[in-house]
Amino acid sequence: MKISYNWLKQFIKIDWTPEQTSELLTDLGLEVEGVEAYQSVKGGLEGIVVGEVLTCIKHPNADKLKLTTVNIGTDAPVQIVCGAPNVTAGQKVPVATIGTTLYTETGEAWSIKKGKIRGEESHGMICAEDELGLGKSHDGIMVLDDKVKVGTKASELFDIENDHVFEIGLTPNRADAMSHLGTARDLKAGLVQKDINLELITPSVSSFHIDNRTLKIDVDVKNKDLTPRYCGVTISGLKVGESPSWLQNRLKAIGLAPINNIVDVTNYVLHDLGQPLHAFDAVKISGNKIEVKTLKAGTKFTSLDGLERELHEDDLMICDAEKPMCIAGVFGGIASGVTETTTSIFLESAYFNPVSIRKSAKRHGLNTDASFRFERGIDPNITEYALKRAALLIQELAGGEITSDIVDVYQNKIEDFQVRLSFDNAKKLIGEEIPKETIKRILSSLEIKVNNVTETGLGLTVPAYRNDVQREADVIEEILRVYGYNNIATTKKLNASISNSSRFEDHKIQNTVGNQLASQGFFEILSNSLTTPNYVQLSEQLKEEHHVTMLNPLSNDLSILRQSLLFSGLEALSFNINRKRGDLKFFEFGKTYHNYNESREEYKHLTLFVTGSRDAESWHTATKPSDFFFLKGSIAAILERLGISRYQEKSSTSDVFSEGLTLSLGKTKLVEFGLLKKPVLKHFDISQNVLFADFNWDAILELVKRNAITFQNIPKYPGVRRDFALLLDNNVNFDAIYKIAKQSEKQLLKDVNLFDVYQGKNLPEGKKSYAISFKLQDEHKTLTDKQIDKIMSKLQSSFERHLGAELR
Repeated sequence: MKISYNWLKQFIKIDWTPEQTSELLTDLGLEVEGVEAYQSVKGGLEGIVVGEVLTCIKHPNADKLKLTTVNIGTDAPVQIVCGAPNVTAGQKVPVATIGTTLYTETGEAWSIKKGKIRGEESHGMICAEDELGLGKSHDGIMVLDDKVKVGTKASELFDIENDHVFEIGLTPNRADAMSHLGTARDLKAGLVQKDINLELITPSVSSFHIDNRTLKIDVDVKNKDLTPRYCGVTISGLKVGESPSWLQNRLKAIGLAPINNIVDVTNYVLHDLGQPLHAFDAVKISGNKIEVKTLKAGTKFTSLDGLERELHEDDLMICDAEKPMCIAGVFGGIASGVTETTTSIFLESAYFNPVSIRKSAKRHGLNTDASFRFERGIDPNITEYALKRAALLIQELAGGEITSDIVDVYQNKIEDFQVRLSFDNAKKLIGEEIPKETIKRILSSLEIKVNNVTETGLGLTVPAYRNDVQREADVIEEILRVYGYNNIATTKKLNASISNSSRFEDHKIQNTVGNQLASQGFFEILSNSLTTPNYVQLSEQLKEEHHVTMLNPLSNDLSILRQSLLFSGLEALSFNINRKRGDLKFFEFGKTYHNYNESREEYKHLTLFVTGSRDAESWHTATKPSDFFFLKGSIAAILERLGISRYQEKSSTSDVFSEGLTLSLGKTKLVEFGLLKKPVLKHFDISQNVLFADFNWDAILELVKRNAITFQNIPKYPGVRRDFALLLDNNVNFDAIYKIAKQSEKQLLKDVNLFDVYQGKNLPEGKKSYAISFKLQDEHKTLTDKQIDKIMSKLQSSFERHLGAELR
């Protein structure tokens, strides 16, 4: 939020420097993130002086240029080449001297330098209005009054406003401070605490009066729940045009572009008092009737930005007798706005339901100054006052007459809040006892009325515009921020406690696994739990009825809680791949959310994503693509690190994998992983292979807690390796060989490994060759050749009997 210091000083006559003021505002909770200097004419006309054209002749080497000598108040006149058609001798003109910085319309700076133009020296520049930032005309140079003295600084001739603009990082709860009046109100309270009592000056509307009743527009508020208060008045005989410079400067200072005097007044009052207003061209209101209501879903409406929008059945609309004219509190319509031909208006000032406005704004992807305030809650008691304030300004700037009574539909008044404050509770929360009189003074400076005082506390009435102060704790927070957090002393004694925590706590196990993955080249990602409902179409295992839907979504793309971490991870992969980072290894700890038979459930997961090459390109290492077995090895390493080894493998049933495995322990699924299908990747514009693993983290945590850690000594006696080259049927897999070997020799066989596979020439049809290594070891003695030969013979016999294997 931008706050102009000059504008602020219209409400409170403070003579502090901008730096001092910004410090106090920050102490009050209105954090000033920056202070920028503003000039209504950029550069402040520094280096521009009044000159008198002494001579003006045609440039000897150019038809469209003229050679002038100009007196700028120095010892000798200067020669300036000028291309303006209206330059002539005897004129008083603004001259940019050598070294002066001028600015383009886009704010780019450029300097005046001594130079030659078509062979003739030029020592400055005679300026047009637009070149100085004093207007838009570029038809010729700017001619000044003959009475102006030569050499006078241009900054002394023109009314240039110098201002400072505070950029305030406003927190969402401080709806009361979303205006210059609200900020001044807080500033006044802060000054009172420093024993500086200044009056808060609010604009008078006592001169408001009805000139006649020739243009009556009826108002019918059909949805009073969404429109607690609605005011309006007509103004006729207007002349739409440019706003005066003071108003344009106010708006420009806070980053708003002036439009015309009517619209500018509504924007001014919005930032002045915090009350959004809207002006309708009265001629365009069919039937001289305003209806505030919702319309059926799918109704078409063209907004001011020229886009045709489909309305939702809950969108509150401002309509005439025939058509919608405005999304209430959010955005106006293209067919009812003020134009250059407008001569009469219906001026609206209202208080709309904050939740309704927020939903409509998010639904249509709109974020306007009006919706920003309405959705946070404005002051319901300022509605009519702001309307009168705007009407008087419009009359002042555009003429016209008030041609109707003020319509004020306010059926159920929004009451102030009643709060009881206990002095003891204030002391407990603040940590220090603040004198009772100081507390009462702070509350009074915040316009919180003290109704009764007892030994134990205060009975308070909090104004309705402070919708964030409805509890005792809120009042204590208000007292503390005005009193000053820095004024609360810190204790000299520091107490600390050490909690007993299990080594199996989730975050500790996560850190263990995360460190291991990071050492293997994985990067951790953290994605949003909110996602789009459209992802459910990418997997038949995800059901739309299982969505946990947000009641008040930020947008349609962030309207549900995710049922899978797969798609948010693919978004991260796609983002990186599109930026030429194709070799990626990601992991993420996160939750999924499900709605099962009206029961909300959530589950913890660890997911892995692998794509591209395993390692970065290097001159001494050949690049190797990440494959299924690389991912399987990473998964096995995680489970082994957690002490989980006795699991079973089976094919995955997930429809997102083209090939995959599931690792389970009994009926408990531990992890499911595999190669993702091309259609899933295509949805995210990913053309390269992606491997994905999804750990059931809740199950793994339970297993880790039950695993007893056992230790065994490193064997003192050497192990022995023996190899077999087995000729097998093509349908025999390594898992069968492993199981038979382990069943045949349970004591001394420590490891079985497949180190070569051959299929092709010199082998019978339907056969393949497996090269298998066997590690044998006795922990108590050295194996003899006789023992080894006996074991290998037993293994050979088992393979021949069960698998039909032959030794090659």
